Amino acid sequence: MSLDSDAVRRIAHLARLAVDDREAEGFASALSDIFEFVETLEGADIAGVEPMAHPLDAEQRLRPDAVTETDQRERFQEFAPAVEGGLYLVPKVIE
Repeated sequence: MSLDSDAVRRIAHLARLAVDDREAEGFASALSDIFEFVETLEGADIAGVEPMAHPLDAEQRLRPDAVTETDQRERFQEFAPAVEGGLYLVPKVIE
């Protein structure tokens, strides 16, 4: 699929982009190259290829799931203006 500068100007108008004639010809050539590359990719045989989440077969390093801080809930609730049943009470802001 190839685009001409008129098609690029129509697309630019729909996208509300300002494109002058010199730029339109450059964009037409670049977009045509992109469309040709996509057509080439569509012709590739991908039967039996599993989809990947990432092009590199990398694994994320995870830290050990271990408690690193002590429970200080009681101490923090001492500073709260209103607490009931272990929960912080806040004023109603939406009626």
